Amino acid sequence: MKKPVKKPAKKLPKPAAKKAARKAAAKKTIKTPKIRKAAPRKAAGKATKLVRPRPAAQGLRLLERLRAHDAEIRRLFHVSSLLSWDQQTYMPAKAEGERAEQLELLSGLIHDRQTSPELGGLLSQAGADDRRPFGPDDAAPVERAYIRELYRAYRRSTRLPRRLVTELAKQAAVGQARWVEARKASDFGLFAPQLGVILGLVRESAACLGYKEHPYDPLLDEYEPWMKTSEVEKVFAGLRVRLRALLDRIVASGRRPDTSFLNAPYPVDRQREFSLTVLREIGYDFQRGRLDESAHPFSTTLGRADVRLTTRYNPDFFNPGVFGTIHEAGHGLYELGIGAELADTILADGTSMGIHESQSRMWENFIGRSLPFWVYFYPRLKALFPQTLEPVRLEDFHRAVNAVQPSLIRVEADEVTYNLHILVRFELEKRLISGDLQVGELPGAWNAQYRAALGVEPPDDAQGVLQDIHWSMGSFGYFPTYALGNLYAAQFYRTMKRDLPGMEEELVRGEFAPVLSWLRDKVHRLGRLVPAAELCRQVTGESLDPGCLAEYLEGKYSGLYEL
Repeated sequence: MKKPVKKPAKKLPKPAAKKAARKAAAKKTIKTPKIRKAAPRKAAGKATKLVRPRPAAQGLRLLERLRAHDAEIRRLFHVSSLLSWDQQTYMPAKAEGERAEQLELLSGLIHDRQTSPELGGLLSQAGADDRRPFGPDDAAPVERAYIRELYRAYRRSTRLPRRLVTELAKQAAVGQARWVEARKASDFGLFAPQLGVILGLVRESAACLGYKEHPYDPLLDEYEPWMKTSEVEKVFAGLRVRLRALLDRIVASGRRPDTSFLNAPYPVDRQREFSLTVLREIGYDFQRGRLDESAHPFSTTLGRADVRLTTRYNPDFFNPGVFGTIHEAGHGLYELGIGAELADTILADGTSMGIHESQSRMWENFIGRSLPFWVYFYPRLKALFPQTLEPVRLEDFHRAVNAVQPSLIRVEADEVTYNLHILVRFELEKRLISGDLQVGELPGAWNAQYRAALGVEPPDDAQGVLQDIHWSMGSFGYFPTYALGNLYAAQFYRTMKRDLPGMEEELVRGEFAPVLSWLRDKVHRLGRLVPAAELCRQVTGESLDPGCLAEYLEGKYSGLYEL
């Protein structure tokens, strides 16, 4: 999970022999002009550092003022994120009340700057208004993207009363503490009153933001800009049919890989050692980040040189710790790879949470559950856990970590059933926001949806309705982006394999630089310059297509289950 705003690694190898081949494979590289911090005016004859068609002096001063205003907002967001990170990692339990007040204060300060008349005036001078939300047509591409994102944030913020913003921040901070308590006790009743407060504020936010079709639209739009609920429903409908058909074929095959050795003692200190090794090998920079533990794994950005990850370990189950760490690393690598010239601007962020999740799911599943990945890492894993894994062959381990089994916990789900977990949450969220489902009815509705979608029923609240942190944070609208991330990742992966024909052999040798370099070039460095739908077309040559993920899963699991 990329924490919403509301990380010495070994150097990456660069095999010289394949440099020319990779250059040829990258011929479809997206070329985008750079944006740099506006420099002070220089003496005549000296070039400015602003790499774009030079605006008039007045335009340059306007851009500098926008950049200065924007940079202050970004830094306030980073301070707020630091406090939230601390709350979920090291904050003393009794500091909850003060922390909620601190976050409330910061959210008010941020809102004041995001809605200030000065910013509105600057954006107006830059040519942005409701008729031209993307700015003037004749602006340079980078400048137009910058104005587009600033104006979008400005319009959303000005529609939300300051009182509502600060109250939601405060109640979300309290909500996260209540959720932790309720989850430990496996008692939804301990969390329900606070969730009711948060849900009321979220519904009010949706009403203030406005919508034409569904009250869920403005909430989804926060995480997946310009996408409507109806579009997601259409995409998910076709995906659901193919996933259910594949799951039915797997179950009917009668084949059950042995997974007993995954549910065995795995000392946490050795899990941590292995997780750190994987992070270093795939390119996560520990001079710009760190790994800690939290009740729910997440990543968060506190600045260009500070992108942090958290994970959680189960001493009796292998999968959550390692795969959760790899998942969050995907988020972190995205943030660390954003172009330096975009630092301290609204563009220095993932272009959507769907694209962000594509990067985490790419590393966790498409790379991290692949056979070439484990050809390289399995000997080291066996050395750390010899008593459990010594008798287990590589091929059997690979089948086990890819075993398909309808289960209760989303973050532990296999690739085939994972999206069915998301569809359950998507349907419940829509009903909660529209008022068709009340908080007190949520546990029963959750259990009924799980019986229908996956054929399982949670034995308690901790393994059911309390397993995710998102609602305690007020993050309604986030869940669909996980499934959208899988869809984007499938299309990116297919294109990457075509561009890097020797990729699997390189992974077997532990050469992860080509994969990371490809993702850096095609996705990471661009930040928010290119909207998600357009980015998908630029990278893959196609619009979002759920059929690509379905084909990938059908191909992979037909082989594993001999369908």
